[in-house]
Amino acid sequence: MELTLLGTGAPAGLPRPHCPCAACATARGEWARAATALLVDGVLLLDLTPGAAFAAARAGRSPGGVRQVLLTHPHDGPAVELPAGLPAAGRVADGRVLTLLGGHRVRAVPMDAPGTGYEVTASGGERLLYLPPGGAPAGVSAVADAPYDMVVADITGRPDAVARLRATGAIGPATELIAVHLDHDVPPGDELDRRLAAAGARAVPDGTTLTVGAYHPVPEVPRRTLVTGGARSGKSWEAEQRLTSFPGVVYVATGGGREGDAEWAARVRLHRDRRPASWRTVETCELVPLLGRDGPPLLIDCLSLWLTDAMDRVAAWDDDAWYRDGAKALRERTGELVRAVRETRRTVVAVTNEVGGGVVPATASGRRFRDELGRLNAAVAAECEQVLLVVAGQPVRLR
Repeated sequence: MELTLLGTGAPAGLPRPHCPCAACATARGEWARAATALLVDGVLLLDLTPGAAFAAARAGRSPGGVRQVLLTHPHDGPAVELPAGLPAAGRVADGRVLTLLGGHRVRAVPMDAPGTGYEVTASGGERLLYLPPGGAPAGVSAVADAPYDMVVADITGRPDAVARLRATGAIGPATELIAVHLDHDVPPGDELDRRLAAAGARAVPDGTTLTVGAYHPVPEVPRRTLVTGGARSGKSWEAEQRLTSFPGVVYVATGGGREGDAEWAARVRLHRDRRPASWRTVETCELVPLLGRDGPPLLIDCLSLWLTDAMDRVAAWDDDAWYRDGAKALRERTGELVRAVRETRRTVVAVTNEVGGGVVPATASGRRFRDELGRLNAAVAAECEQVLLVVAGQPVRLR
């Protein structure tokens, strides 16, 4: 099955007309995207983009052989532009199956938002799933329980749709994930590529032709990632975004509760409210057993609070206890954690606070914590495939 993406952008395109935002200002050249439209084997057109005939010509394709035009979502504004000679565009009722003359089988997949997804099966058995902007399959039974060869979807807007498909087995290790309906809420270029790679997906320029079912190396998802940054830098949000397309994530909160502290409770609620409902929260500082067991991805937030607990346990704040046996006990505990990170088979994203950006602590215990956190960060970073520094909400890849 041959798939040509005539457009890969949001319904309004990228850049959006008359939008002054930074993402639209930099969306030029191959980063400019028309509204998403897919041409399948030259006979099936999924969605329409302004100037579809010209887009097809630029891609070296002709819409002259199209026998069916299907829409996935309601189109606001002016009537959809239909090139001369093409059949009328329409949508298919949920669950209905169309069989085209060329042997393609098209099934309408119900969505949890206005719109319709389409599962396309070629005569050779290759299977494609295409989802509308802002849409995810409605329920487990809406999609197949065997991996698709390719999924084309709103991965940046609905990462939870990818998580659902992974949970049902509709996305497997060899499934190619292509991001479309790209809008100005995600910066184009390298930053977009980095975010998509974290989900095992990629974006392609308008006019790209792909072969569904052909071998293509799937973007490798880093198994261990450390996200560091200053207070309120956006590091926790960045860490969460890296796992939103995976089901059943275990969120490990090392801070615990603080009785009578309403402000701390409000912070915890804010973190919980923005996390996917399918995630499970575990409040513990016993990280080594979690890292040693098989299971879904772990998001550890954060190592600096874990270190605070570890130093409490060895009375590290007291000079006499520290020099007597506290330092040795702490190094043993941090060493166990670093070894667990090295040996874990789970996908792990850990958050920590970067040190050295502020004033020198006024107390010996404060300087001790700063030094130990710096050592811990460096040791954990050495065991991670990817290390990110977040500054003013902007992630910088260090490794």
